Amino acid sequence: MKNTENLRTELKSLADSLEEVLHNTENKSKAEIDKIRRKAEKALDDSRQKLSDVGGKIIHQTKEVAGRADDYVHENPWTGVGVGAVVGLILGILLAKR
Repeated sequence: MKNTENLRTELKSLADSLEEVLHNTENKSKAEIDKIRRKAEKALDDSRQKLSDVGGKIIHQTKEVAGRADDYVHENPWTGVGVGAVVGLILGILLAKR
């Protein structure tokens, strides 16, 4: 949950920086425009890095959960079969209603 909130904050910061670039370049000196541009580029680079980090963490967590589920099914095969049957039944009912 913390990663999601950090990502939202980072994306809002990026959006704010890009909005500043788009709306505040009128009547600005080249130096001021360059400063705003550098700020936007830094926000973009930071956002790309955070997205990459979060993506890596999500992949790791997904693999970990899948490994645990695989281990559980190997240790309790009939439970896995039962869960699979129930999920199949529910999906069948839902699809039949369409």
